[in-house]
Amino acid sequence: MSVFLTLRIPGNAQAMEQYAKDNHERLTGVVEAAKRHGLIAHRFYGSEDGSSLMVLDEWPDRQSFEAFFSEQEAEIRPMMQAVHATGQPEPAFWEELKTDDAYGWGA
Repeated sequence: MSVFLTLRIPGNAQAMEQYAKDNHERLTGVVEAAKRHGLIAHRFYGSEDGSSLMVLDEWPDRQSFEAFFSEQEAEIRPMMQAVHATGQPEPAFWEELKTDDAYGWGA
């Protein structure tokens, strides 16, 4: 069963959108590397006040993400600087609970 990763980053959401616009090829390269490590789905989100970002990923397992991040950290670090990250990212891994009320995402 896959796991979801939420990665909360204190930083500037608008700066992330600008970074993505200005560095499309670099961002695409990171996503392609993630896919080689098994990435299933990926999105960036910004908080309502624009003061933080969240990455929402789905991975086959935690180890796949950790292998990707270890490989790509040198590419990801400049992105964190560009979005004015003011603290360390806060990763959390989540596993689906069997509650018989699933809806959407192919449930």
